[in-house]
Amino acid sequence: MMDEKKMVEFEDQEHHEHNEDIPPELEALLHTDPMHGLTEEEHAERLAKFGFNEIEEKKRNPFLHFLSFFTGSIAYLIEISFVLTAIVGDWINFGIIGGLLIINALIGWFEENKAGAALDALKNTLALKSKVWRAGKLIEVDSKTLVPGDVIVIRLGDIVPADARLLGIGVDGAATEVDLLIDQAALTGESLPVNKNKGDTVYSSSIVKQGQMMAVVTKTGENTFIGRAANLIAITNEQGHFQKIVNSIGNFLVIVTVAMVIVIFIYIIVYKKSQPDLNVSTTKLVLDALRDVVVLTVAAIPVGLPTVLSVTMAVGAKQLAKKQVIVKRLTAIEEMASVSILCSDKTGTLTLNKLTFDEPYLKPGYTKENLLFYSYLSAEPGANDPIELAVRTAATANVPILQNLTDHTVPGYKVTSFLPFNPSTKMTQATILNLETNQSFRVSKGAPQVIVKLVGGDNEATQAVNDLARRGLRALGVAITKPDSLEEWMLVGMISLLDPPRPDSAATIAKCHDMGVTVKMVTGDQLIIGKEVAHRLGMQRAILDATKLVDPNVTEEQLTDRCIHADGFAQVIPEHKYRVVELLQNRGILVGMTGDGVNDAPALKKANVGIAVHDCTDAARAAADIVLLAPGLSTIVDGILTSRAIFQRMRSYALYRITSTVHFLLFFFTITLALRWQMDPILLILIAVLNDAATIVIAFDNAQISQKPDKWRIGQLITLSIILGSLLCALTYAVFFVAHDVFGVPIISTIDLPSNKVPYDKQMQSIIYLNISSAPHFTIFSTRLSGFFWENLPSPMFFTAIMATQIFATIIVSVGLGNLVQAIGWAWGFSILGISLLYFVFLDFVKVYVMRFWSFELTVKLWPSKSRKFKLAHKKLRAAIVARTSSNVQKVRECIPHAYAASVLLNLTKLKNKTE
Repeated sequence: MMDEKKMVEFEDQEHHEHNEDIPPELEALLHTDPMHGLTEEEHAERLAKFGFNEIEEKKRNPFLHFLSFFTGSIAYLIEISFVLTAIVGDWINFGIIGGLLIINALIGWFEENKAGAALDALKNTLALKSKVWRAGKLIEVDSKTLVPGDVIVIRLGDIVPADARLLGIGVDGAATEVDLLIDQAALTGESLPVNKNKGDTVYSSSIVKQGQMMAVVTKTGENTFIGRAANLIAITNEQGHFQKIVNSIGNFLVIVTVAMVIVIFIYIIVYKKSQPDLNVSTTKLVLDALRDVVVLTVAAIPVGLPTVLSVTMAVGAKQLAKKQVIVKRLTAIEEMASVSILCSDKTGTLTLNKLTFDEPYLKPGYTKENLLFYSYLSAEPGANDPIELAVRTAATANVPILQNLTDHTVPGYKVTSFLPFNPSTKMTQATILNLETNQSFRVSKGAPQVIVKLVGGDNEATQAVNDLARRGLRALGVAITKPDSLEEWMLVGMISLLDPPRPDSAATIAKCHDMGVTVKMVTGDQLIIGKEVAHRLGMQRAILDATKLVDPNVTEEQLTDRCIHADGFAQVIPEHKYRVVELLQNRGILVGMTGDGVNDAPALKKANVGIAVHDCTDAARAAADIVLLAPGLSTIVDGILTSRAIFQRMRSYALYRITSTVHFLLFFFTITLALRWQMDPILLILIAVLNDAATIVIAFDNAQISQKPDKWRIGQLITLSIILGSLLCALTYAVFFVAHDVFGVPIISTIDLPSNKVPYDKQMQSIIYLNISSAPHFTIFSTRLSGFFWENLPSPMFFTAIMATQIFATIIVSVGLGNLVQAIGWAWGFSILGISLLYFVFLDFVKVYVMRFWSFELTVKLWPSKSRKFKLAHKKLRAAIVARTSSNVQKVRECIPHAYAASVLLNLTKLKNKTE
């Protein structure tokens, strides 16, 4: 059992310091005469050396920021095509391609033009004016002119202008009797204001809640506690997950397209050179070949891919806004759907950030109402101290006689003497006159060890306080005098106070778990407080002391394992939060981070998805990708569900677009080389523009929401696209040769035509145009989901848009369009349309069985890598433990490195216990 000495140690430990390392050369500058301050010469010299007390602005050039949206593999190929269309004089395609480039860039730029506001918000949290001693005078100066060694005065309500060391004296030079009470929750995440006295450090942008004291400035600007947070934000400019995915898709398509186009380009030139009767100059021959392949490139490359995905996310952002989830960065929607770990700030996010009366310890004969009533009598009227406020609030809510009071006067009782809280006595004391009996009694309220000593010792009460301390609850003792004496005390009980979880936090965490998202609590509070809150939230109590994340004797792999297996982190500072996100991301995990304070801003910027919660600071809001307008985390569930629906729409479009590109390239590459047959450029452009324009409506389509975090699975996506594209190519060849061999439609080699011969039979072009337009387009009804298409039917708007474009294409080829499109009649038109619809059903069955056959084990077998093998072994181990089969566990354990297996088994044992 703890003795009273240990209880005191616990009380003192609650206000732990974030140790500040000050180099000797700086320490030498801090011994300024408190009543004189620096001279003007000293100040000017130090200002030149240390610079202004402000966070340096590091803004992006707006023009360069806009140009950054013209980068990426797809964009580069489109830009090359844009230039080439101008060279060959194809001004229609020149305008179309240029318009798509500008639209893509404007959408991205418009949504992100305020993303660089994080540093501005951090800068604005600095105080504007400060009282400082200069050359023997107390003057007011701009806070940005403060330098190390300046002696400043801080008082109730002030925002601390720089990191400073308290001197323990007031403005008159006399020693101060009352500690400062500092609210630094926005910086450190601690839920309670902390006491600061002589020698302690107060941090820039923290708020003085009580007291007055002079301090010497130790650090300014970017060297302060908040400045280090700003630097972490400034260095975090990594490429987002969505950009990486789009670039992966783009690289594949660009490589395939360029390779095929170069072959066709060379083939056309070589072939025409070998035909003397064509009589074409080399320059015109090259330009004609270039015109053919540029149009083919534009039609093949998904120029609308960035636009369709951006529009889909923009529509999703509006849907999220209706659920009080504001999206600042569009691509965060896609990343949110893939987040598997959500690191949540505790104070103010999972909890109310308000001390609340908890279950008390009561001596026999007393009730909760008695305890609160006596506590109220000994409370200081109007005090802003959070503990006093919590006691008064609980008392007025639970004690009938105290309800509806207009002032601190209690009916039937009169306070005849009051001693406010004093750091030396650590208690308040009041003498009360009972007006009904005309007898007086005294009430004392204060630190548990002081009250226990006041009543002459109480082992049972001491044990109760120790139990509360082990759970992280703040204890407050209450005692009254005996009826016949004002000097003999008896214990009433112990009040327990805690920053409680929000009413919806536990349910939100459970919902996130059901959706495959692990929630990890992050707090600046002590370990025991973190464990208690985690327990009340229904989480495991495996809370890690964040200082262990910077252990130099532990490898990166071991640190990452600690992060993965921990249910939360305690005693964190901004660098720790940043480190947690970094370690998890190094393992390939997509991480979400929530927060509301300045201390959260670096991690919010570093995370794949930074989420600023309700009532957050400007710094957190500016650094975040998503802002929640409703209190707590409950809206995050809506955000995850909506983002997963949006993700499914984007993946559906990507699968369709890659499939149609593979089909397009494969057919025209082979048909050009085999039969020297080509299609008119206008028909190629019609296919590209009409089909992509229609698929923009996918943003409003119904979506099948995944029950676990979504992944692109690029290997699976490309493989399935190649399979479906090859089958579509087979269909197009079947239509081509049936039309020629069965119905006698002529095949005319356009490459063989003399340049002066324009009229020729275009019937085959119209037939193939309709097939290439409709067959791949209908596959989007299949790519919408992994199961059969009828399991989740498309929305009426989406279905209408897709069908309308193909009916329009059917009308064009059936009745003709002047010299541009030759008529083939209604029989051909509706026959091809019907064949495309039936073939889409066949492709849907192919897709379903490919997806069923495909597994992560197959991926590991086809594309083995160390990380994939590692992940596969972990999945098997997890399944074995859940199944409670020890033989399987032993078998799978052999697949995993021994050191890691031990930690995995330790973590997964909890899972087994929960399932039991």
